[in-house]
Amino acid sequence: MKLVIQRVSRGSVTVDGSVKGEIGRGYVVLIGVGRDDTEEIADRYIKKLLNLRIFEDEEGKTNLSLADVDGELLLISQFTLYADCRKGNRPGFTDAGAPEKAEALYEYMVARCREQVPKVATGVFGADMKVELVNDGPFTIILDESIVR
Repeated sequence: MKLVIQRVSRGSVTVDGSVKGEIGRGYVVLIGVGRDDTEEIADRYIKKLLNLRIFEDEEGKTNLSLADVDGELLLISQFTLYADCRKGNRPGFTDAGAPEKAEALYEYMVARCREQVPKVATGVFGADMKVELVNDGPFTIILDESIVR
């Protein structure tokens, strides 16, 4: 699994000219599901995501979590996070999860996040999406298996 987390002041996702999800202050999270990922692995990523302290406190230190600032989530599936560019110039995606499995894990993550975060917006799995955001900082974190075990 791979997550790209962007701290934002706002974000939205549009499909076929229609806004499908939008948030204010919070995280826009791009989610890549690998072929060997499981719900157990997803649970570890969710725990790390929701407990990251990357919002500034009153002293300007990144010391506050999403819950501490009543933050919102915009979760977007993105299999291209598994692009393998080691050979040639055309990326391969053999490490990405099969679409059925990836969609099930993505929906699992959305459901689990909704249990803990009051506002969770989403894109549309497999759709051609247009994502807009205002990255606050900019502040971007990448979580992968080297970080979340």
